Amino acid sequence: MAAAAEKGRPHVRLEELDYDLPSGLIAQHPMEPRDAARLLVYGRGASAAAAAVDDRLFSDLPSLLHAGDLLVRNDTRVLAARTFFRRPTGGRLEVLFLRDRGSETHVGGHGSTATHAGGAAPLGPQEWEVLIGGRPRLGETLALDGEGTWQLDVLHDLGDGRWLVASPSPQPVVELLERHGHAPLPPYIRAPLEDPERYQTVFARRPGSAAAPTAGLHFTRRLDDALTAAGVEIVELTLHVGLGTFKPLVADVVEDARLHEELFELPSAAWQRVQRAKADGRRVVAVGTTMVRLLEHAAAVPPEPTADGLLRGRTSLFITPGYRFRVVDALVTNFHLPRTSLLALVMAFCGVEQTRALYRHAVAAGYRFYSFGDAMLAS
Repeated sequence: MAAAAEKGRPHVRLEELDYDLPSGLIAQHPMEPRDAARLLVYGRGASAAAAAVDDRLFSDLPSLLHAGDLLVRNDTRVLAARTFFRRPTGGRLEVLFLRDRGSETHVGGHGSTATHAGGAAPLGPQEWEVLIGGRPRLGETLALDGEGTWQLDVLHDLGDGRWLVASPSPQPVVELLERHGHAPLPPYIRAPLEDPERYQTVFARRPGSAAAPTAGLHFTRRLDDALTAAGVEIVELTLHVGLGTFKPLVADVVEDARLHEELFELPSAAWQRVQRAKADGRRVVAVGTTMVRLLEHAAAVPPEPTADGLLRGRTSLFITPGYRFRVVDALVTNFHLPRTSLLALVMAFCGVEQTRALYRHAVAAGYRFYSFGDAMLAS
């Protein structure tokens, strides 16, 4: 789904999403405590030359938001999605589990979106979309590296390195991943992660992501208490992070790119709280680009409720400069990789040149970048 077209909307070239970043600023470890990360505060509306910025800490967030603000976060939980399998010839393949394709049959209003650990065992082979580092052959069977008891049948080439595989095991794939998988850290993080929970938000509860919604990693229970005491309302929705979020862009004209679909789930009551905040004239503060995309998608294409009171569906919304925001008034986000849809979204929200100026400031001030890095508040 492309972002809604606006008259006179600018075209952005891919090279405009580039910037210079010293490798030493790529964070290799999460900050301890989580809310000790730095926070670059930006007041929108200023020109790039006179951008209003302030260097703060993430723990200052309660004093930077307004009483009555609605803070919207992504409560997806990251799967231990990184695995290694062997081909029949012995070749080793990295397999990243993206999403349960079999459970998507009913997404959009008629059933469950995921097979969770602890649920009933599946009745037949489970079909998953995976990203494979290598090229298996159609029809061959892959065996878990070091322990061949878990096997995958290669069913279909989906393109872009994606494959459809079937797991014939009677155990749910999510349970097998918990036993055999690893945290799917991005390739630029080379340091080992001692505690896998540090790649989860403290409020993560719905398994289904192949990457963390990183802006949410900075929150702590203590900070949540301070936000509530300051009159900030908190609501949590679910968008499972996949290729639509983390795959780099390749089209020369950014608007020509298309994002892969990602699954979402909104409790009806939570979505009503968002709508009520907008009706009351209160600010909606999105935590992370995933929540921006979900909120804006739901406003443009209202999902149908299901019998269990949930709104489910898929989004491939791609927000680029010139997009007119319907819901989001402020954004909490990390500093993103060049040539990604995430950076394009930030430019749409803050302005292209303003974002360039903010990133130059962050580099000069020694902010930490990417998944375990520092954050920015734009309002």
